[in-house]
Amino acid sequence: MKRIATLLALLAVCAAPAFAANSVRISQIYGGGGGGVSTAATWAQDYVEIYNNSNVPVNIGSWTIEYGSAAGNWGSSAANIFTFPVNTTIQPCQYLLVALGTASLNPAVPPVPSPDFSNTTTNMSATSGKVALFNAANSNLACGAELAGTLVDKVSYGAGNCPEVTNAGGLTTTTGDVRNNAGVTDTDNNLNDFTVTNNPVPRNSQSPRNPNCQLTPTKSSTWGNVKQIYR
Repeated sequence: MKRIATLLALLAVCAAPAFAANSVRISQIYGGGGGGVSTAATWAQDYVEIYNNSNVPVNIGSWTIEYGSAAGNWGSSAANIFTFPVNTTIQPCQYLLVALGTASLNPAVPPVPSPDFSNTTTNMSATSGKVALFNAANSNLACGAELAGTLVDKVSYGAGNCPEVTNAGGLTTTTGDVRNNAGVTDTDNNLNDFTVTNNPVPRNSQSPRNPNCQLTPTKSSTWGNVKQIYR
């Protein structure tokens, strides 16, 4: 009985950091650019930045970034879905940057720095909305109706519905929601995980890898350690 109790305690300790959050997560969102109307915008396009907080490359080919209006569905139309090309890989502690929507016509606004991917159709709200990362398409599905096992991460900002516990802060044309600790913090509460940041600076695959990366253990290594201890 003592051995079983010890094993259960070890499982609880080891599983918490490994399974509490996905290693790949949304690390920044900005919806204030684009459309030729954002004359005071920080960036010419909207963007979503993602980050891999693990010690292994992750193949995100065919995963989707899906935008929803404050009260709307995920990916309500094809225009609101970006699909990563087949065999796209995000390296350990690395970022990827996806520029979204129509670029601003204002010549004073710089473009997003060297996005890794982009589309010209997903125009996000500058103030309130939601963004999700799925490992398979969830076209035009409501909050709570997501296909089982496909939701990797989500962020609802401002007055958007469907947050992780509590919404991240509402935005403007000059602010973005930036995940704390350069992307590491993930408590599954949008409000706690993100900080509204003036003139946010997006990162792409060429940016320095995060020195605070936690190198989250894989499931196999965690279970292997538990099994070894139990023996």
